[in-house]
Amino acid sequence: MNLVIEKETDDSFDFDYEEAAKSIIDQALDYLNCPYEVQLNLTLTDNEGIHAINKEYRQIDRPTDVLSFPLVDYPEPNVFPESIEDDAEDYFDLDTGELMLGDIIISVEKCKEQAKEYGHSELREYSFLIVHSMLHLFGYDHMEDDERTVMEEKQREILDKAGITR
Repeated sequence: MNLVIEKETDDSFDFDYEEAAKSIIDQALDYLNCPYEVQLNLTLTDNEGIHAINKEYRQIDRPTDVLSFPLVDYPEPNVFPESIEDDAEDYFDLDTGELMLGDIIISVEKCKEQAKEYGHSELREYSFLIVHSMLHLFGYDHMEDDERTVMEEKQREILDKAGITR
């Protein structure tokens, strides 16, 4: 896995956020049986930064906790398009052969607020947000109740397997 982390805030965590990200992303990739080496970007920002992105790309005028920008169009969750390898220039870094999975953007400020609100550690909230976003990068969504139930179960299973509990 090739993970590029950009930190656009001075706010930080009380744990190694780079190691935590790599570990939980590896757990998610294993759980989802991803057949490819991947590259993805993780940006850590503040409420102001994520608010601007949320407004620009989703037309939602408020900060949020995490945003996901997948680069693969799945016919259904975690089912790669049949043409993915034929259309390599659309999906893969041609220099490395890695699948370009997408981008995750997390508000460190919102992550900390939610950890306190939900009564669990910042590491747990951070890991949850990454897992949630990884599922979006694999085509899962939570707009309908049945989709939400599937996604919540997968999130719980990945976090449990990683030993990250409430």
